[in-house]
Amino acid sequence: MYLNQKDGWIEVICGPMFAGKTEELLRRVKRLEYAKKNIVVFKPLIDDRYSDNEVVSHNNNRTKSVNITETIQIFDYIDSKTDVVVIDEIQFLDEEAVLICEYLASQGIRVIVSGLDKDFRGEPFSFMPDLLAMAEYVTKLTAICVLCGKPATRTQRIVNGKPARYIDPIVLIGAEESYEARCRSCHKVYRKPKPYKNRIKNK
Repeated sequence: MYLNQKDGWIEVICGPMFAGKTEELLRRVKRLEYAKKNIVVFKPLIDDRYSDNEVVSHNNNRTKSVNITETIQIFDYIDSKTDVVVIDEIQFLDEEAVLICEYLASQGIRVIVSGLDKDFRGEPFSFMPDLLAMAEYVTKLTAICVLCGKPATRTQRIVNGKPARYIDPIVLIGAEESYEARCRSCHKVYRKPKPYKNRIKNK
């Protein structure tokens, strides 16, 4: 059960690529549109995979959005009548996103965001752990592992047909041509450190 609308809160939709995060985000936006709420949707300018001025899911559902390069720019597009602030692919913004989401929620605004909780290495993505800790509601989605069909919680980056290297840049915008959904067992990162390798003894 959600809190009273006037209280404000933060909802985070997270998981790997191809888990349906944006699809779930758009589903919530549609419901709020039916409820006649004043909604402003944002996305990072860097995410131009499908559209320049729309949030678009892999299933091609979409809604108009405002492109921003810094989270602080949100204040240029909202006012006292704004009920809901929505941000897709929030992990591509700056760390101030956590403080701003907190502030908006404290002002009675419902904040709904989606993003990757892990990077291609399988490690926490930037400020996402802090945002997850501050949120009232967290929806963690899974995809389907392309290799074994098990629930996928990780994003596999592919470079020239092989797993990416641990030292490769964290941010690389792409879709099916560069990434796959993988489970823990099938997820591989070339030369990722393994500090506890062989610590469990065979009996």
